[in-house]
Amino acid sequence: MESFTPLTAALGGSLIGLATAVLWLGNGRIAGISGIFGQLLPPAQTVVWRLVFLVAMVLSTFVIARLLPGIGMGGHVPAALVEAPAAWGVPTPVWLAIAGLLTGVGTKIGNGCTSGHGVCGLARLSRRSLVAVLVFFGVAMVTVAITGVV
Repeated sequence: MESFTPLTAALGGSLIGLATAVLWLGNGRIAGISGIFGQLLPPAQTVVWRLVFLVAMVLSTFVIARLLPGIGMGGHVPAALVEAPAAWGVPTPVWLAIAGLLTGVGTKIGNGCTSGHGVCGLARLSRRSLVAVLVFFGVAMVTVAITGVV
């Protein structure tokens, strides 16, 4: 664990918790990213707050990555995408597209994603969210064991 960064992890986790609490208390909505994004197509009646939330999330990440390139990485190395396992012979863009599609299908089947179930659902003591998070982490561990991608 050469890039163990407890301070930045605690800060990032606190900011995620604060953002979800503000959205819940201020708008009465759960900060499940798949649900927020999924309601854009086809557009729901509440498009504006969804767009503001998603744009702010992406834009703030971009700004912080430019201002503090090594934050959370354990040094001054900018974050980069993980390369697909060479032994599998799949180009990285195809690998990422397949992973994205599987994630999208999984969030649809699971009626939520890691942010909705893991952050918001567990905070509300939802049993359904606990089961979903256990499945997320179990599948993630199996995937890492099979692919070797960390």
